[in-house]
Amino acid sequence: MSEWKKNTVHPLDITGYTAEGLGVARLEGRVVFVPYTIVGERWMVRLEKVNKTVAWGRGVELLRPSPERVEGDCPLFGRCGGCQFRHMTYEEELRAKRQRVADALERLGGVSLEVPPVLGAETPARYRNKVQFPVAMGRKGLAVGYYRPRSHDVLDAEDCLLQPREVTILRRAFKEWMERYRISPYDERSGEGLIRHLYVRTNRAGEGLCCVVVNGTQIPYCQELVQALREALPRLVGVVRNENTRDTNVILGEQYETLWGRDYLEEELCGLTFRLSVPSFFQINQPQTQRLYQVALDFAGLTGKETVLDLYCGIGTISLAMASRAGQVIGAEIVPRAIEDAKGNAVRNQVRNAEFFCGDAGAVAQKLKEEGVQPDVICVDPPRKGLAPQVPSILAGMGPSRIVYVSCDPATLARDVKRFGELGYQVQRVQAIDLFPRSAHVETVVRMVKG
Repeated sequence: MSEWKKNTVHPLDITGYTAEGLGVARLEGRVVFVPYTIVGERWMVRLEKVNKTVAWGRGVELLRPSPERVEGDCPLFGRCGGCQFRHMTYEEELRAKRQRVADALERLGGVSLEVPPVLGAETPARYRNKVQFPVAMGRKGLAVGYYRPRSHDVLDAEDCLLQPREVTILRRAFKEWMERYRISPYDERSGEGLIRHLYVRTNRAGEGLCCVVVNGTQIPYCQELVQALREALPRLVGVVRNENTRDTNVILGEQYETLWGRDYLEEELCGLTFRLSVPSFFQINQPQTQRLYQVALDFAGLTGKETVLDLYCGIGTISLAMASRAGQVIGAEIVPRAIEDAKGNAVRNQVRNAEFFCGDAGAVAQKLKEEGVQPDVICVDPPRKGLAPQVPSILAGMGPSRIVYVSCDPATLARDVKRFGELGYQVQRVQAIDLFPRSAHVETVVRMVKG
């Protein structure tokens, strides 16, 4: 008789992890995913969702714990969905991430290369320099916090161990202002209510920038809000209103108004200063981003003469870091505001050998190729979905001696590496860096060489 049924309970051994950080077990030769478990553990697992080939279960009794198991140190763990690995030591988390990168490169990319240990964070807590709180009427009143996993229920979050204390302080002051003046939260079902999100940026200097996203054009008791935030955090540099009246899951609208102070923060990275407005893209873990870019620079192997093409360049962080060691750097990005920021950052840092173009990565590369540009090194840092299908052949057609691929998803990295392999580019070096401790995400840098 088959045991493959919903609500049945079975003793199972955890043998691996999924890309999302779930434990993997097997029953009758089929796969069962079990959250908050560790390789080597044995659990009594209740099957909660079952289909023909896979099931999702929940551990109901721990029969054999792992020595890597620790007590979750956050009251929100398991409820907010932000962290997947707080039940294990940081060392085990890094091992899981290294295995994920190695498995993807070998199984999906056909690359048999020893993956070195992941570069872990010295401080795996309170590293997020940008936090976006959805605001809603929760189950127990006003909630300013995070979505529960796989839902749009907002969990009120007094504190979070991923966010700096400055963010916790500003969130508390903001919520108290909403309650004192009875400011309505947005209801996405009805489209009514005013406050949609509280968006906070911080920097290493302890400064903060607040943006309030509203379903409307005005904020009542606006000066009282500014005063409350300034009193809570004396190092606040500005308060901004963003208008978003659309029925959308996109957080930010197009219209901004500076209510007080200035509309940007400054942050240092690799000896350069970057100006960050509310919509600017910037990696959320500054110390680990520095390590990531140092690896990318190392893999690029620059001597001071090379022409570098940096695709998906954002606000120019990698481009400007490479410019100090290259002859010329060309950056491309499809977001117009990011290119404006990149050009401004080049001027501010007195970088004269970098130029930036706005456009799709493949289209810009094709145009440069037609104009006879021959980069020695190409660097790509694409979004999670990786490169569009036509991009690898365009880049290989430009004939660079080295390609540096910075990836936030090992699976799409492996897929693209395989494409480059078919075009004559072989993976020579790989290094994973943990930019998102306690979550399942991992960044990887790969160096590919021609021939």
